[in-house]
Amino acid sequence: MNHYDTVVDAVNGLKKRGFTIDFNLAFDQIICSENKYCLNPEQFEITEVYRFEGDSNPSDEDVVYAVTSKDGDLKGVITSAYGMYSDNISADMLRKLTIHQ
Repeated sequence: MNHYDTVVDAVNGLKKRGFTIDFNLAFDQIICSENKYCLNPEQFEITEVYRFEGDSNPSDEDVVYAVTSKDGDLKGVITSAYGMYSDNISADMLRKLTIHQ
């Protein structure tokens, strides 16, 4: 696995390696509003995880996930804050993301 110093470095590095879709968490699925892609937790795998902790500012805490659809056709990135800044997500999605943290 690669090492990245910042969230931006991780996202850019993953994009260079083919993880080009920008996914967002949407309670019980990940979505890409640009391409109208939606994947439920059972439809994708998390292949890499990069966690960043802010040295002095809790709002700098973020996780970058590299995701691939089960059929291998879609590869993208999810960024998500954790702790008190985290997104509201379903129990299934929480299990999916927690396994890989």
